[in-house]
Amino acid sequence: MVPACPAPSGPRSGSAVIDDPRRSDPGRTAATNQLKAVIMAAPDDLRERLRHLTGARLVEACLRLRTGRRADTETRVRATTLRRLGGRIRSLTEEINSADKDITELTQQHVEPLLAQPGIGPITAAQAWISWSETGRFRSEASFAALAGVCPIPVSSGKNERHRLNRHGDRALNRAIHQVVVCQERSDPRTRDYISRRVSEGKTRREIRRCLKRYTARKIFKILERTLTAAAT
Repeated sequence: MVPACPAPSGPRSGSAVIDDPRRSDPGRTAATNQLKAVIMAAPDDLRERLRHLTGARLVEACLRLRTGRRADTETRVRATTLRRLGGRIRSLTEEINSADKDITELTQQHVEPLLAQPGIGPITAAQAWISWSETGRFRSEASFAALAGVCPIPVSSGKNERHRLNRHGDRALNRAIHQVVVCQERSDPRTRDYISRRVSEGKTRREIRRCLKRYTARKIFKILERTLTAAAT
C-alpha cells in the first residue's frame, strides 16, 4: 500500500501552485466562449467590429469598446458585458501566466533532468514531483506506477493474454503521464518506431499506450529518486 502523500514542504510546497492555474483555465475557457456568444448575438455594427478578431486582439478590442450617446440600450448593455468578460479573461490569463512562470522556475531549479525528457514540460514535471513527494515514500518504481494507475490489470482468458486499464491511484499524476505519452507519440522518433514495431507484433493501440505509460512512470520515478535523493544528501 502506498502511504498517504505528506503535506508539501520546502521547495515542493511552492510547486503546489500547479493547482491554481489549472483551476483558472476552465474559467478562462468558459469566459471566452461566453464572450464569443455575446458577439454573435450583438447588433450588426458591434458584431462587425469584432467578428474577425481572435485571441488577445479580441480581448483588447472588447476592453476598449465604447458606445456613443445615440447607441440603443441593447448595444450599450452588450458592450458593457463584453468589457466585463474581456477583463475577466485578461485577469485569468495573467494569473495563469504568473503561476506557470513560478512553476517553470521551481522545476528548472529542482527537477531539471525531468524537463530534458521528451514530452515533459514544467506542469507535468511539477505534478510528478508533488506525487513523488519525498525520498522513501515508495518502496519501488512499481509502487509509483501503482499510484499513477498505470500498472495494467491482467484479464487473460484461455490463450488470450490481455490487460485492462487501471482506474485507481492518483488521477492527476495519471493525466500528467497520459499527456507525456500523447506528446511522445506525436513528436518523438523513438516512440514512433516503438509503436510501429509493436503494431507489427499484433498489439493494439490501447495496449501499446499502456506499455508506454508504464515505461514513462518508471523513467520519471528513477529520475526523481536520483535527482532529489542526491540533492537531499
